[in-house]
Amino acid sequence: MWGAAGGLLLAAGLSLTSCEPEEYTLDGPAPQAGFTVQLNTSQYPVTATFTNASRDAFLYQWDFGDGSATETGPSATHTYTRSGEYQVQLAVGGRGGTAFAPQKVSIPSACPQPAFAVLAACAGSGSTSWTFSNQPGAIKHLAADGTVLTASTAPLPACQADDQFSFANTFAYSYDAAGGTYAAGSCGPARAASSPFVFRPGAGLGQIVLQGKGAFIGLPDSVKNKTYDIVEASPSRLRLRGTRPDNTLTEVTLMPLPSAIDRAKALLTGGSARTWVLDNAAPAVIVVGPGDADPTGYYPGGDPNTLPACQADDEFTFTASDELTYEAGAETFVAGSPGACAAPRSGKSAFTFGAATGAGIAQFTLSQPGAFIGITDAANRTYRIISISNERLVLRVGPPTGSVVHTIKLRVK
Repeated sequence: MWGAAGGLLLAAGLSLTSCEPEEYTLDGPAPQAGFTVQLNTSQYPVTATFTNASRDAFLYQWDFGDGSATETGPSATHTYTRSGEYQVQLAVGGRGGTAFAPQKVSIPSACPQPAFAVLAACAGSGSTSWTFSNQPGAIKHLAADGTVLTASTAPLPACQADDQFSFANTFAYSYDAAGGTYAAGSCGPARAASSPFVFRPGAGLGQIVLQGKGAFIGLPDSVKNKTYDIVEASPSRLRLRGTRPDNTLTEVTLMPLPSAIDRAKALLTGGSARTWVLDNAAPAVIVVGPGDADPTGYYPGGDPNTLPACQADDEFTFTASDELTYEAGAETFVAGSPGACAAPRSGKSAFTFGAATGAGIAQFTLSQPGAFIGITDAANRTYRIISISNERLVLRVGPPTGSVVHTIKLRVK
């Protein structure tokens, strides 16, 4: 009889629930539920194959124990993206009722593999983000025997240098182009290349195999089977190599993505030295307000190309050794009522760099009394980086509350 079954849901929409015996009378032996499991640990995530060993049953439902949807059918396969012990249950139905077969299944972890432990930060957050090395040779084209055919110089094009490649211990890979992807010799639209991935241990340090269509690591050119050999893996360096259709090789060297503060400083200084000027072509190049909550409350800014010439030609060069050089040209614009062009105040100042106090990604403080950027009447010498890219910079000077803040737009010279 069907009356013994409770809660066995079938994909076809049937359920084994108690019914009136006079309406549904099916005689037969009580089913016996059972199954065997085989794990494929030749690659991760681990796939389990469940083979039915039940008797006198013709309805089957699998619960894999990891919160995923149940499946029906006499046998099943399931991929576990996390290691651990799972309570798997097979529920079966037959002419004589229902039966259940629970079984604990232990899914091993890829973290004992040294390369995967680095790739997915097994000892830490469970994910890592990488970007191109800032050294020459971050990208190499090799002959099949490993001979270097071409190698990149430093720095890489801006739209390539800011690419981010992230791996999680749940076998998810994501690519962030940060606005544009470098392909076919030039910057182009950002490509979508996120994907599940497979890690294959074995000879050497193992392989990464991307599963998503159009996915890539490093370069968007074709790599056979989206398979990358891990040549080197350490907390400070990840080197991957893939085979092209012509059997030559692409090799990319990645480094851990710096912190937001480190990235801001790298963009500010260009890695060595970078010169910025006021972005006179932008609207509201300088605005003034009572604080972070209202940065334009005192002055919302002027029209494009309206800065005085003696202010628009100012140049501010930041170095990775924490020094600012101000070049005024012939004159410096001195703020006041009204402001006026005056004798040049060119000079240098050391600066200290760190986390922002108030709105901003990071901040730096000029050590030299009288030093300034953009305007001479700032409330202090601490400049917060509100936003920054390889081409644009927005600074705010002044405390977040209780005074006056100036917000200034600059661009790379």
